[in-house]
Amino acid sequence: MSVLLPNMADFDTIYEMDEEDEERLVSEEHPSRYAPDPVVVRGAGHFTVFGLSNRFEPEFPSILTGKVAPEEFKMSIGRVNSCLKKNLTVNVKWLLCGCLCCCCTLGCSLWPVICLNKRTRRSIQKLLEWENNRLYHKLGLHWKLSKRKCETSNMMEYVILIEFLPKYPIFRPD
Repeated sequence: MSVLLPNMADFDTIYEMDEEDEERLVSEEHPSRYAPDPVVVRGAGHFTVFGLSNRFEPEFPSILTGKVAPEEFKMSIGRVNSCLKKNLTVNVKWLLCGCLCCCCTLGCSLWPVICLNKRTRRSIQKLLEWENNRLYHKLGLHWKLSKRKCETSNMMEYVILIEFLPKYPIFRPD
């Protein structure tokens, strides 16, 4: 791979880049490697329907100190929890009804629960996008609902990931 160096005396001279220079150039182009690991907010409710817990823990993570106010964090988690409270109680009732009728309907009675759970996830994702656009993208954070493997078992659960957006060097030339 060849590259022109900006030195005016050797402006027309073509030099070969060694592997170290290529690795440095690639790492400068992708600054997302230097962003810290995302903060994981796990479900802390009493019941879970298809991996979605009925509430998330509103305790403020210490790693977010200086990034966002604890009050804003608690208000955002409170909005997510109120959405879960409103939607997941209906899902549980449909799940119980679907389990009772499962043998007679050959499993088709569980479809309403699956559809309602998908609708609940979408409403939470829309809520988190609204929160991101309203506040968190300005603070360099991105909230999203993500599916992760549980720590204690092989089951999957939905968690809220708070990712740190990389800071792009605006003074570096293209």
